Amino acid sequence: MPSPVRLITGRRTAWLVALLPLLLAGVVLGLVGEGERDRSPLDSLPTGLDSTLGTALQERLPAADSSVAIVLVTADEGRLDQAALDAVPVESELTVSDDGTAAIAVVPVETDDGGNTSDAVADLRASLDEALPDGVTGQVTGPAAIQADLSAVFEGADLRLLMATALIVALLLVVTYRSPVLWIVPLAVVGIADRLAAVVATQVLAAVDVAWDESTVGILSVLVFGAGTNYSLLLISRYRDELRRHGPRHLAMAEALRRTAEPVLASGTTVVLGLLTLLLSLTPTTRGLGLACAVGVVVAVFFALVVLPATLVLFGRWVFWPRVPREGEPALVDGNGIWHRVGQRVAGRPGTFVTGSVLLLAVLALGVFRIDTGLDRSEQFLDEPEAISAAARAAESFPAGLTDPAQVVTTEDPASVQERVAAVEGVQSVRPSAEGDGVSQLDVVLTGASGSDEARDTVDRIRDAVDGLDDTHVLGAEAEGIDEKEGAARDRLLILPLILVLVLGALLLLLRSIVAAGLLVLTVLATYLASLGLSWWLFTGILGFEALDTSTPLFAFLFLVALGVDYNIFLVTRAREEGREHGSRDGMLRALTATGGVITSAGILLAAVFAVLGVLPLVVLAQIGTVICLGVLLDTLLVRTVLVPALAIRLGDRFWWPRRV
Repeated sequence: MPSPVRLITGRRTAWLVALLPLLLAGVVLGLVGEGERDRSPLDSLPTGLDSTLGTALQERLPAADSSVAIVLVTADEGRLDQAALDAVPVESELTVSDDGTAAIAVVPVETDDGGNTSDAVADLRASLDEALPDGVTGQVTGPAAIQADLSAVFEGADLRLLMATALIVALLLVVTYRSPVLWIVPLAVVGIADRLAAVVATQVLAAVDVAWDESTVGILSVLVFGAGTNYSLLLISRYRDELRRHGPRHLAMAEALRRTAEPVLASGTTVVLGLLTLLLSLTPTTRGLGLACAVGVVVAVFFALVVLPATLVLFGRWVFWPRVPREGEPALVDGNGIWHRVGQRVAGRPGTFVTGSVLLLAVLALGVFRIDTGLDRSEQFLDEPEAISAAARAAESFPAGLTDPAQVVTTEDPASVQERVAAVEGVQSVRPSAEGDGVSQLDVVLTGASGSDEARDTVDRIRDAVDGLDDTHVLGAEAEGIDEKEGAARDRLLILPLILVLVLGALLLLLRSIVAAGLLVLTVLATYLASLGLSWWLFTGILGFEALDTSTPLFAFLFLVALGVDYNIFLVTRAREEGREHGSRDGMLRALTATGGVITSAGILLAAVFAVLGVLPLVVLAQIGTVICLGVLLDTLLVRTVLVPALAIRLGDRFWWPRRV
């Protein structure tokens, strides 16, 4: 029976191995769509915390399938007259501000079957535009409008992300291969893998009833394109080298696949295990992202190690035109290119390069000590939507917390709870708003502006005031923000060390070297801290943000560490291979010469792919993309090409302790 490598690359079998998965993928994409699941208000809230328990209790109220919008009517100049107020097309009572320039109305909004308010808010905005006279502006804000504007961010987002990612990958592949043909093959294979991963991942999530949100498929697509293209670059680089050593392309691909399979499988396994740690998160959508991306990486590895080599071997050497590799030409590892010269420079003064690299990373990491997390709703959009601008305008004429009140839900006597809450410092007013099935809801207007420390402190005092009452919880934007920050801190405390342990374990199993594995994990950690610190200065000093989103440090750590270990594995496994014949020092230099180009190309491509997350006007995705982009560039251009070789050369055989190369 032929081995898997011979089956994939054989003259008689490669076409079957190439076409069968592609045909099956086409059938799946044609007949099976992405998975579907009814959304829940609990999907994005950390399990077990106060606002989550309150939201679950709120579901028992008769109006649980509705939300609240705030209609704001303002005079462009002067005060609102009675004719303008009479034209407002809402049945709810209008409240006019003391200065007479604005009026608001609280309007119940029905949600659709998926819990969305987009259609209802759009209809309300359209009716205001049609009914109000010239000189009067109508806007919609409040929880329903914020949800609708957030959903609007993702309308067509998957297509925009896919097109932008594919374009970036195509351009960089053309630059990398300098061939008008070759880039089409890996791009097509990875593109099919991406679409298949989206279907398989969401179907798996639906089958096991794990939540996901609008950003999940977009992040999944970026990851599959990034990881899949990285693995493809490594395989094609080795294939090109083997074509210089072997005449038959099937033999060259078989050797390339044998040499590439170990680092790609080791890397893919590590990334998958790292992603699965997100299943320990308190937040359901975070768990869904981890599972979806793990499925996506499995699909990417399969296509990179099975479909791509079988597809490439169907073409002749001409696919590399105009730089067609010829048998007998010097292999990349024997060349004298830029990475050979970099290696020689590093080898001449390894201690100096280690010291300089560590100092640079330490300086960049200083920003970590000033990081604050937690974005207010008004800070979550790169482009300010109507719901946010309307809330800011309403705060000029009404109490700051009127457009986004906190809620207290309780099974206790509502009058008693109302009395307790009304006595809390920072509470403007309290009124009953809903009751049913033994549950009561109180709307609490805070004196502090939305997102302010004053508002958050007031929520904490309200929670203290109702502490000890059965089934009494505080929710709303401020309460959810507090709990999301607490849940994210807990996730980081549990998941970050676990990811490091998994990466360390994977490197120990692969390299069987305590020193090498430990140093490589430290370099990955240093890269993360440096990129996070540099990003903090960029976000606060240049872009004007006041904080990182609560999820940014965790997601950036996961993707940077899990993907950063790729380059460790690509470099060090090649160094071990070369070191068996040439010794530790020359083995590392030859590995740098052979892999420096492909690692640099892969890193630049991966950085660019994650930067594409900025296509969406959502701050959290822009922040995650920026941290990962900077981290991958640091890892590619400094850590993997200077620091790690310098450490290995400085330590010599001790780098591989307790084994020899």
